[in-house]
Amino acid sequence: MASSSPPCLLKAYYEQFQSDFSLFLRCRSAELQEGGSMVLTFLGRRSEDPSSKECCYIWELLAVALNDMVAEGLIDEEKMDSFNLPHYTPSPTEVKCEVGKEGSFTINRLEVSQVNWNAYHGEFCPSDAHKDGGYNVAKLVRAVAEPLLVSHFGDGIIEEVFSRYQKIVADRMSRETTEFVNVTVSMTKRG
Repeated sequence: MASSSPPCLLKAYYEQFQSDFSLFLRCRSAELQEGGSMVLTFLGRRSEDPSSKECCYIWELLAVALNDMVAEGLIDEEKMDSFNLPHYTPSPTEVKCEVGKEGSFTINRLEVSQVNWNAYHGEFCPSDAHKDGGYNVAKLVRAVAEPLLVSHFGDGIIEEVFSRYQKIVADRMSRETTEFVNVTVSMTKRG
């Protein structure tokens, strides 16, 4: 999803999140005893807008790298147009709603926190190896996206995509504050 995604796509991704998260909660409920607790932390967003920058920006920057390669003829435009990354970042309100609808758990605490893309932002860094936040973020995103990219585009483009992506991310990190938003929820299984 991206800030330019049509409303029907946003709705489809939200409905898939509802289905998947409800199934996840049912399965975890079957594993826990009454009164058992569970804490989940996952990427989310503060905003109620599912296409907001706080949840889509990191993927939009990957799209920049891919689109640059399309413009240079390194990736087929039709392949790019048919590529979708199945990713949804829920808001705290959406998490609360789904936990309530599923009904197996009581929410003890629901929090939102931010984590700077540069793990050493403003802190002492004993090694130069950790100073390139673009490298670190690109490796993180690569761990998630590489299998999907290889499956769709083949493995011949992967090194180039992530080399470009690392530079794009490093550039943005040098010019603006970039953060991941985490949603953390503590729940107890109902009796």
